Amino acid sequence: MDIGIGLPNTVPGTEPPRLLDWARQAEGAGFSTLGTIGRLVYPGYEELIALAAAAAVTSRIRLTTSVLLAPLYANAALLAKQAASLDRISAGRFVLGAGLGGRDDDFAASGLSTKGRGRRFEEQLQEMKRIWSGEERGFAGAIGPSPVRDGGPELILGGSTAASFRRVAELGDGWIMGGGTPEMFSQAAVGVDAAWRDAGRAGTPRKLSLAYFGLGPDARAQADAYLLDYYGFLGDVAGQIAASAAVSSEMVKSYAAAFEAAGCDELIFVPTGSGLDQIELLAETIA
Repeated sequence: MDIGIGLPNTVPGTEPPRLLDWARQAEGAGFSTLGTIGRLVYPGYEELIALAAAAAVTSRIRLTTSVLLAPLYANAALLAKQAASLDRISAGRFVLGAGLGGRDDDFAASGLSTKGRGRRFEEQLQEMKRIWSGEERGFAGAIGPSPVRDGGPELILGGSTAASFRRVAELGDGWIMGGGTPEMFSQAAVGVDAAWRDAGRAGTPRKLSLAYFGLGPDARAQADAYLLDYYGFLGDVAGQIAASAAVSSEMVKSYAAAFEAAGCDELIFVPTGSGLDQIELLAETIA
């Protein structure tokens, strides 16, 4: 199983130089990917822009939106162009993880309705795939640039419902669980694989998951401060998410082993702080 690390693009107070230093050090530490999480109404950096900055100071590590709330990007053609541009700039390292999003304020701020977002999401994905295939749209031809990989960047879709699993099978290359236990991952993975087979797809989808972490003497306080704020809109559930963060080496190792046993192909540990010591501490733990 590959082990990735999140870019602290949503951690309040993270200055741009820290994002760049984080990207450099994460690549040097050998992590498989830099992942981002995103929402609109929060003081964080937009994911595609944050990863474009990371692309400029790295050369090997994958760059993964985990996940981008695609329905908020209502212009599918423009999103397809942005994704292809990042893919080309990073020499094919970009992985577009995309999901529906569930916060009403993000949609309200975008002037969009949450109603029908699943249908709009599917139409958006289909449109982007047509654009990435080089379909001509006007006098000048196709919307470019051409992605490095034929058919577009690797497309990983989130969600935990049967409809989500169907989208993975029909439109994606893999699936990502945005949070939860290894047991939840294992159960959902069965549904993903079944949908994949029902769609007549060859092979198996790539499966990813996220897990929050914080290490060091102040790990618990760090995790609580960030996660209780970030997920405050969920009420008591925010406390459950904070409590589940891996705040010791033992918890990190246990999570990694359990997710690997559950069939996870890549586990991305998402930071709850932006201190550069977190990279070294995580790397030492999983070495």
